[in-house]
Amino acid sequence: MRHYSTPMPPRAGGAMTRLAAARLRHLGHDPVPVLRKAGLSLEESDNPEARLDVGCQIALLGLAAEMLKDDVLGFHLAEAADLREAGLLYFVLASSTTFREALERAERYSTIANEAITLRCLRGREVGIDLDYVGVPRHADRHQIEFVATVLVRMARQTTGTALRPIRVAFVHPRCTASQHIEAFFACPIAFGSACDVIAFAPEASEFPLTGADPYLNNLLVGYCEEALAHRSRPVQALRTRVENATTPLLPHGKARAGEVARKVGLSQRTLARRLAAEGLTFARILNELRADLAQHYLQDSSLSVSEVAWLLGFQEVSAFTHACKRWTGRTPSQVRSQETRDLYQRELHRSSMTR
Repeated sequence: MRHYSTPMPPRAGGAMTRLAAARLRHLGHDPVPVLRKAGLSLEESDNPEARLDVGCQIALLGLAAEMLKDDVLGFHLAEAADLREAGLLYFVLASSTTFREALERAERYSTIANEAITLRCLRGREVGIDLDYVGVPRHADRHQIEFVATVLVRMARQTTGTALRPIRVAFVHPRCTASQHIEAFFACPIAFGSACDVIAFAPEASEFPLTGADPYLNNLLVGYCEEALAHRSRPVQALRTRVENATTPLLPHGKARAGEVARKVGLSQRTLARRLAAEGLTFARILNELRADLAQHYLQDSSLSVSEVAWLLGFQEVSAFTHACKRWTGRTPSQVRSQETRDLYQRELHRSSMTR
């Protein structure tokens, strides 16, 4: 998988990294090689004050999930996490007066915990959160977004003292075999492969009082949050990443065309082409390399048939996907999948021999 950089990569508090490293240790794996491969050090992961590159954190979660054979690692980490790990953000939400006020606080202050994810409150007939990625490619992630969504639902239940459940959940990434566990936790179906990441609750939840409401403490914490925001610059999002994040949800619907993507990133098609050319890129090249990256990821998921992978990548015919896959890898999709299976078997065989 390719690694991306931005002029100023977004950073996060690293709670997910610490939890993933702890899970690896608990299950008998040395986290150091995995951290190193993701571009992180053990010292960084063990330091609760460290601000980590979000792209490296996403890479670590993916590598740890592969090692642990846990397709919903982010969900499992969030399910067991102490919500207070979110620090200032958790306490400013928990001390709010109503659920709506807590969501508004989350919208304004979420980047204190993770600069790569911006939250927007839903307006109108639903109450909830729309999540957007900034500065990192959305298609590279499954575990971080499922972690964040699970934590948000856990916070909603804990702070309201109810079994509050969403009425609508959507994720950009596709379903996997283990996704049923997340649906069981949310107690509602999840629309995978959607155009956006959303968690929505019934409108009456808006005025639910919070059990830990404390307006005096909340005002104090809001002051701290405002100060934290004032001292933190916003990460710059590379144009390529913006294009990839706009393109990914359009692929399954066959709408990943330059004009539509340009509209989504707020540019004319001509301006987009000109700005990409200045970076030595074209939309066609980004689309091709994005599909190649996604194909490698999707083919590792045995729950997806080759025809489903072709659809997720925006190919109308399996034969077109097969032709593209052979161009990318020199192998058919079935051969790539078989090779992935053999590689996984060899890694497991080697690991078991090392522990004897």
